[in-house]
Amino acid sequence: MSVVVGEDGLARPAWASADPLLRDYYDTEWGMPVRDERGIFERISLEAFQSGLSWAIILRKRPAFRVAFHDFAPDLVAAYGDQDVDRLLDDAGIVRNRRKILATIANARATVALRSEGGLVDFVWSFQPERSPEPQTVDDVPTSSPESVALSKALRSKGFTFVGPTTMFALMEAIGMVDTHLADSHRRGSSGVWATGPGRR
Repeated sequence: MSVVVGEDGLARPAWASADPLLRDYYDTEWGMPVRDERGIFERISLEAFQSGLSWAIILRKRPAFRVAFHDFAPDLVAAYGDQDVDRLLDDAGIVRNRRKILATIANARATVALRSEGGLVDFVWSFQPERSPEPQTVDDVPTSSPESVALSKALRSKGFTFVGPTTMFALMEAIGMVDTHLADSHRRGSSGVWATGPGRR
């Protein structure tokens, strides 16, 4: 079975069907276009923290992450120093991983530097593929793509870290660059990016 039909009559993949927090995230946010710098920087940061963990853990901690990282304002995070790193490592509300914290700070600095080349938003969205996947089942959903590999390489060349191809494909899914909602899901095509089917409108 590709989807689960909930009590509300709406079809969702199994991962978004049981947990109310994940269901709300799936119904209202996941796969919708994100085209602002802070929003993309936040999602790059959270995808990095998610590495090796479940997305549900990160989603539950997202309010604490936003407080700890000054709402992921790139200029503020880019200015963090050793005291901020220590503060974050002492914050039980977030994932206390030194490498991921340092990566977030480095990525904030890279985000600020990228403004001289047109900015993070245009940079990331320039890797939008010509076609989106059309998965029928969860097994049909890819975990990476040529575009996510290229985006990963390009971001690394600009000083970003924790931006591997799988992490970048998850980012592309989250911000609407690809539509991996299952064919029978009530959310398929809801982003408007791929509303007319495969290929760009």
